[in-house]
Amino acid sequence: MTMAEARISVLCSGNGTNLQALIDSCASNAPDSIRGKIIKVTVNRKGAYATTRAEKAGIPTDYFNLVKDGYQKLGEKDPEVLKEARLRYDADLAERILRDKPDLVVLAGWMHVLTPNFLRPVSDAGVPIINLHPALPGAYDGAGAIERAYEDFKAGKLQDNTTGIMIHYVIAEVDRGEPILVQRIQIQEGESLEDLEQKIHGYEHGLIVKATALLAEKISAAKAEKP
Repeated sequence: MTMAEARISVLCSGNGTNLQALIDSCASNAPDSIRGKIIKVTVNRKGAYATTRAEKAGIPTDYFNLVKDGYQKLGEKDPEVLKEARLRYDADLAERILRDKPDLVVLAGWMHVLTPNFLRPVSDAGVPIINLHPALPGAYDGAGAIERAYEDFKAGKLQDNTTGIMIHYVIAEVDRGEPILVQRIQIQEGESLEDLEQKIHGYEHGLIVKATALLAEKISAAKAEKP
């Protein structure tokens, strides 16, 4: 690894299989591997296995949670209180992430919609944020994308019987940022929802690594040119 490698901060909420794919690629010497170093893995759910994956790879972790860290009470229902809590949490999350001086932020199964209180300071620092979404651009934004595509397939309403996945830049509008890479995936007759989920997850690992490698290469080249 050269000094020009990209510094990557990864945010996760769960098992961390996409994180593992990123870790493996960063450790690989293959020509298409990620030219970068994961400097921190942040999780927002207690017991997220992503933490264990990071620790095994010697990567620092940060468990930062809305309730644990005092932003809202457990079971809070008031929408205004919840909104205010999210805004304060996101502002502080941005501060924690930027402290490490990352070149790139990757959302790898991060189950928390980020508000402008996070997006704005990170963008102002010149750090791109990318996310994986299991749908084609403009289709099935938000939660339950695979299930919604499958329901349309069963109803004969899915165009060309095709859904997909994309890696896109993160903006305030959920899953509407500019796509970086897109993978089309056809649903076969007789395929169950579980079959489709497994197939999509199989493609996800490759695509998130490919997109991260693409951006890390650009970042590394730009850093190497600096005096």
